[in-house]
Amino acid sequence: MFLVNAHSQWSPAGDKIKTKWAEQVNPQNVLPEYPRPLIERSQWSNLNGLWQYAVTDAGAAEPAAFDGEILVPFPIESSLSGVMKEVGAQKELWYKRDFTVPTAWKGKNVILNFGAVDWKADVFVNDILIGSHKGGYTPFSFDITPFLAASKNKLVVRVWDPTDRSFQPRGKQVSRPEGIWYTAVTGIWQTVWLEPVAANYITAVKNIPDVDNSIVKVTVSTAKCSLADIVDVKILDKGKVVAEAKGVAGSELRLKVNNPVLWDTENPYLYDMKVSLSSSGKTLDEIKSYTALRKISVKRDANGIMRMQLNDKDLFQYGPLDQGWWPDGLYTAPTDEALLYDIKKTKDFGFNMIRKHVKVEPARWYYHCDKEGILVWQDMPSGDLGNPYSQHQYGGGADKNRTQESSDNYYREWKEIINLCISNPCVIVWVPFNEGWGQFKTEYTAEWTKSYDPSRLVNPASGGNHRRCGDILDIHNYPNPRMFLFDAERVNVLGEYGGIGLPKEGHLWWNKSNWGYVSYKNEDETTAEYVKFAGDLKELVKRGFSAAVYTQTTDVEGEVNGLMTYDRKVVKLTEAKVRKANLEVINELNKK
Repeated sequence: MFLVNAHSQWSPAGDKIKTKWAEQVNPQNVLPEYPRPLIERSQWSNLNGLWQYAVTDAGAAEPAAFDGEILVPFPIESSLSGVMKEVGAQKELWYKRDFTVPTAWKGKNVILNFGAVDWKADVFVNDILIGSHKGGYTPFSFDITPFLAASKNKLVVRVWDPTDRSFQPRGKQVSRPEGIWYTAVTGIWQTVWLEPVAANYITAVKNIPDVDNSIVKVTVSTAKCSLADIVDVKILDKGKVVAEAKGVAGSELRLKVNNPVLWDTENPYLYDMKVSLSSSGKTLDEIKSYTALRKISVKRDANGIMRMQLNDKDLFQYGPLDQGWWPDGLYTAPTDEALLYDIKKTKDFGFNMIRKHVKVEPARWYYHCDKEGILVWQDMPSGDLGNPYSQHQYGGGADKNRTQESSDNYYREWKEIINLCISNPCVIVWVPFNEGWGQFKTEYTAEWTKSYDPSRLVNPASGGNHRRCGDILDIHNYPNPRMFLFDAERVNVLGEYGGIGLPKEGHLWWNKSNWGYVSYKNEDETTAEYVKFAGDLKELVKRGFSAAVYTQTTDVEGEVNGLMTYDRKVVKLTEAKVRKANLEVINELNKK
């Protein structure tokens, strides 16, 4: 039973399979949770819900009449948008809605925030173009105060997304989905919201732990640089202040935490953090945040093999390839509970890590990983010019098509992605490239990534064109685990394997051919093959693997090699046996 706004005709579009959470979507209260847990303000206004939409030829003016209603923030191609239409490179997508500023915000500046819009967004307030943003995976904001009317205001967003017809990062999105390539996602796909702030306010909080010195390094950025304005950072443990430092905005503050409780996968201990900005003793802005102390490093073991360590202890990192797609919302989970579900289920399976594959999630996903205690390898979404199928087959085929514009865009978007996750303790590995898809300047890119964030490890090319750079050598092999390369100077990992397919009638995306690297007919056969592969992997841990990634968390569209069906309604393997096998693999590294 879907909840429908009495004043609209909204309902999920199409007849594709859906998750159980789709029925909980209420167009009057869509994704109501505060969207940015690392910088949380007490006052805000959620703009999710029903907007007007139109699709026009690219380059056309704002249409006089719109086509109908769309449920934001679900992408237009998704069922939960209520539209389920393709857009493409020759068209533009328009959004429109009215909003009013709460009277309690009088005298404040108003910030308009977007969680993510794929790909190029132009934003208009009261028919004035106030700004633009390129990048489908990262948040952006505008101070819209100068453009506001006294009462009702008009907000319009124009989006262009060429998907695989241009150079931008897009991950698995294509205009003709099949095999390992999925439905394109266009437009707003994360929460849109308003916040009241002072003329100067906190824009970013970067916190990096230094476990060796029991210190958290915190840098607070503000909208305006003024030496008269002071930031005050407090770290709290169960409500008690355990560290405090003050300084001007942009300076690195070092907060000493005595006898800290370290964050790890068994005890994901988080400290609360409060940050305030003041001028001449008057508070201008206050936000809530959190932090953790944890260390990720590498060290050669007694057998001369380079191993990854968490808090100076060897830890075999084992997790699924997680694509982050939903049959009803595509890039957007139907509810926050659904977003959390996959993470909790990953831990139930006995894994301690997730490789977030060529996609970036909303900030709340990383928050849930921080809270649940699961490590994250964060991929850069692949892209660039050229046919994605040829790139997959031949590896790095896009390099010859790489232009200065696409190169500059890559680093701009990659930097924004790193900035999004840089304060999340769960994120411990950056992965700039996957399997040669758009891979270029590998050594430079790995070095740039490491210099921008030296606190984490860099996996320069997961299964790609390998270069002697970064911290990790990552090979892929399907279906079974196999070691065919080894680097004595770096950590060696199996970045993808498995892909054991099991189609489940009633839970399939389409009726045409479904696909897995190998396929079986029932749960027992599929589980037996999984356990057999885990046994093979245990032997390879002894030989030098320090991590492994199994493909994959769920089925996705035509792929049926998930541990769960695409609608998350069926666990396809025997969970207890998978958990037992996974824990045995993880414990093999420290087996005496």
